[in-house]
Amino acid sequence: MNYHTLKDRFYRQWCWTDLVSFAITVKETDLFIQARQDLTKEAREAVFKYRAQLERYISLYPVFQKSFSPLPYDPFAPKIVQRMLRAAQNAGVGPMAAVAGAMAQAVGEYLNQFSEEVIVENGGDIYLSIKRPVNIAIFAGDSPLSGRIGLKIHPSNAISVCTSSAKIGHSLSQGQADAVTVIAPDAALADAAATAIGNLVKKKEDLQAAIAFAQKIEGIQGVVIILSKYLTAWGKIELIKL
Repeated sequence: MNYHTLKDRFYRQWCWTDLVSFAITVKETDLFIQARQDLTKEAREAVFKYRAQLERYISLYPVFQKSFSPLPYDPFAPKIVQRMLRAAQNAGVGPMAAVAGAMAQAVGEYLNQFSEEVIVENGGDIYLSIKRPVNIAIFAGDSPLSGRIGLKIHPSNAISVCTSSAKIGHSLSQGQADAVTVIAPDAALADAAATAIGNLVKKKEDLQAAIAFAQKIEGIQGVVIILSKYLTAWGKIELIKL
């Protein structure tokens, strides 16, 4: 989960393709979307739909919003809630740690019925359904590696790249990492895992233990951790110099 103020979102200027770009803001949900055509109306409808599902569930079960620990799976919950519950269980965090990624993927999948290619960014958490390679820069605050290291994402029907930081935006983190970026097919899991891994990183000596922890999270494909001038990575990822 990675919240930013509007002025913090300058990094959106780093993302360009020949796709049509547009933004949707509804309360705390602030999405930057790219698709083959302007789907502002459809995206807004999707955001209202999934926010309503989340808000209704939270009104019935307030612990869902407040818990910092995994909660039992609920087979009767809306799909977006189920994804968050599963992701939280896999990563060992509260379900709201997965909210930004879950919303990005839910909206992205909805828009896929109108556009073969969709990219949805939600506060540093990105869902991609793409037919072309895409380079994603990693913003890591004051780290000397910030904006100089990125990931090449190859064409995929569904892949997610989610970043958590202890020093940027309003993420809740027990660690000190400048950036923890996780790649996974499921955005809720990538979001939750980035938070869980970031909680372990307080000093450079923690980096290898954090990687070992990441390797045990079923369903993630890779992770990049940046702490000041130090970087460590694991998994099926392609790092690029920017």
